[in-house]
Amino acid sequence: MLAEVIAIGDELTSGQRLDTNSQWLSRELGLLGIPAGYHTTVCDTLEAGVEAFTAAARRTQVVLSTGGLGPTADDLTRDVLAAVAGAELVCCRASLAAVETRFARRGMDMPESNRRQAMFPAGSQPIPNPDGTAPGIDLSLSAAAGWGRGQGSRVFALPGVPSEMRRMWRETVAPQLEAVAGSRRVLRHRRLKCFGAGESAIESMLPGLIERGRDPTVGITAHEATITLRISAWADDEAGCQAKIGGTESLIRGALGRLVYGVEDDEVEDATLAALLSSAASLACIEAGTHGRVVSLMAQAASRRGQPQAAFRGGLVMPELSGEPAALAVAAAEAADRQGATIGLAVGPVRPAGQRQAVDLAIARAGEQQVVEHLLGGGDIALARAAKTALDTVRLLLANAGVGVGR
Repeated sequence: MLAEVIAIGDELTSGQRLDTNSQWLSRELGLLGIPAGYHTTVCDTLEAGVEAFTAAARRTQVVLSTGGLGPTADDLTRDVLAAVAGAELVCCRASLAAVETRFARRGMDMPESNRRQAMFPAGSQPIPNPDGTAPGIDLSLSAAAGWGRGQGSRVFALPGVPSEMRRMWRETVAPQLEAVAGSRRVLRHRRLKCFGAGESAIESMLPGLIERGRDPTVGITAHEATITLRISAWADDEAGCQAKIGGTESLIRGALGRLVYGVEDDEVEDATLAALLSSAASLACIEAGTHGRVVSLMAQAASRRGQPQAAFRGGLVMPELSGEPAALAVAAAEAADRQGATIGLAVGPVRPAGQRQAVDLAIARAGEQQVVEHLLGGGDIALARAAKTALDTVRLLLANAGVGVGR
């Protein structure tokens, strides 16, 4: 059984809004053992909608859509489904009564346009919406007509409002799909987070792991210089998935070593904070070239951990900070002394470095200082990468001192 998720709306195709519904539904489908083979985003026109739903229902057995069920003229999902099924739209009296009741409870007259929300393609079923005026649509397309590659296709159209969609999924759609899925395999994921090498470099360190057809699969993505390795495993049960994932995770950690700093939603700053806490150390910083990014990242990590002062003592942003290495080392030590921290970190101003630019990073700890050069890359993430490099340098300093970091 294969699924497709369709997100409907001009605000999505124009880039004005991010489609998070498709991501959420794909994860939920995976928990039911139903892989999402396709994601489609389509604008608010009848022609585009018919093309998208026809293609989806021809090639998959489950189609999930979000959006286009409101009362306005550009809400065309019901019209699209009627056209795809070759059926007329008919009024569901029970759904109309539910919409009218919702308005009555608010002491409001129902606009005539809301009657559209009680119109359904003949032969379909309404999906109750306890939290809104837009019921969903459950439409079955027959195998005899070639839908779903000859296996039939089940279309579930849900509202675009995430809270409404998720409740309708949990209470109505998921139980029905679970019943028809029958005996199914289990899909599980695990994400390993890496920093300190680029995407292509990390891939070259993992020969054979990031290949199509491997079981489990390993995907690689990059975001603001952080590399995520996503391990995905199918098995007959949870234990089987975890066994596959565990074996591949061990191979990755063995190959990448301390480039792997965490898992799932961990960020570089979270790993640095964990290293500080593990060693009973604390950090204060002063920065110029990174414009407060180091302070911001550590403050956020401390807040997430619920320990705003245990390991991060604060920092200063000083554009006039000297970039001379000896002066920068002194500034790092003074930052630690001023804030009562055991480690001081200083990030110098951006300076020329041949054909490139660089910032110097100084760390002061236990009377010792070290200064390292960080060459800035191109693009918008150069300073974000520099801030993360500064924090990762602290993490690795503690790791090299014998402190275990990561999980």
